[in-house]
Amino acid sequence: MTSETDAAGTPTESSFGVAVAQFAPGDDTAANLAEITRLAGLAVSRGAGLVVFPEYSSFFTPQPDAAWLAAAEPVDGSFTAALAALADRLGVHLVAGMIERVEGEPRVSNTVVAVAPGAGVVATYRKLHLYDAFGQRESEWVAPGAVEEPELFDAGGLRFGLQTCYDARFPEVTRRIVDAGADVVCMPAEWVRGPLKEAHWRVLTTARALENTIFVAAADHAPPVGAGNSMIVDPMGVELATIGETTDVAVAWVSADRIAAVRRVNPALALRRFGVMPR
Repeated sequence: MTSETDAAGTPTESSFGVAVAQFAPGDDTAANLAEITRLAGLAVSRGAGLVVFPEYSSFFTPQPDAAWLAAAEPVDGSFTAALAALADRLGVHLVAGMIERVEGEPRVSNTVVAVAPGAGVVATYRKLHLYDAFGQRESEWVAPGAVEEPELFDAGGLRFGLQTCYDARFPEVTRRIVDAGADVVCMPAEWVRGPLKEAHWRVLTTARALENTIFVAAADHAPPVGAGNSMIVDPMGVELATIGETTDVAVAWVSADRIAAVRRVNPALALRRFGVMPR
């Protein structure tokens, strides 16, 4: 763990480098892994100890179809094995979306995995709210995740949680993860472009950080299908790092000190009068 940066933007002793990696995954898993490897190395060279990749990083086509079923893997399959080997080699935590095979189900699961150096998979998340909106029908090919206790993992002296894309439109998802103890929420996404969609992405990602006084690291697909604009937002709603439309990585320095300082000024979590209950 190296707090936030000093006035010159240099990381200080108590901070931890978190990166978002933006690219456009395709229907060739080997090519996707090659790009993940390249971008992870770039992120580490810039100081990251954890890298967040987009939703559907293992396999993606703009319209889901039977090819998704053929490309689906178990969580302990070859895609996550490759991620784990990369994490071991680079000494970095990796978070990425994948298409998971679901036994006995004619649909796949939209799953996020987190892998840690020397430990393999340390947390998973299955997308709760499916993108049956803006003319899309994700639920035709994807099964919704079960409402379960959030899985968290530790890195750099902080606790990390996971959620996915469309879940950002449901503030209770992030609140449950924060209630479980998360300091940072990693949010892989495939935020489809369209009228006002970039504005929605920025507003919702910022709101989830601000209302929960946490860091949010949101990694989207690069255009032309995705909206891009991957970003890391701090507990005061400040965009610390943003990628526009390009394939790239951006690194920001996160710390427990910053969270504590913001919560002294804005104790919203302590003042609230409602909890979150599943329907």
